Amino acid sequence: MENSNIGDMAWLDLTVKDADTVKDFYQDVVGWQVEACSMGSYDDYSMNRVSDGTPQAGVCHATGVNADLPPVWMAYFIVADIDKSIAAVLANGGELLTDVKSMGGDDKYVVIKDPAGAICALYYKK
Repeated sequence: MENSNIGDMAWLDLTVKDADTVKDFYQDVVGWQVEACSMGSYDDYSMNRVSDGTPQAGVCHATGVNADLPPVWMAYFIVADIDKSIAAVLANGGELLTDVKSMGGDDKYVVIKDPAGAICALYYKK
């Protein structure tokens, strides 16, 4: 997650039960280059631009901390204060779909549903 401007989309992930098959699907359909990312006992995948290897998205297994994520292309939007953003979600008719989760030390994210039913994640980068 390299972007750091408030409101930017920091990352795009797809979390599914069979990431091994799905990453091949997107490699063939979109033309991404697949790079394995070790998660210890299994690999998730960075889907990279062929021309320069720049990561474009991730395809992840629905296991561990990802077990409760829905199988949708999840946009992670950078917020200035995750607690204030959560309060705004709830005050404006949205709902939290996960607890706040830690990522890479002090970074945090939470998956939300907006009043129309669309799902995304809010990402706080320390």
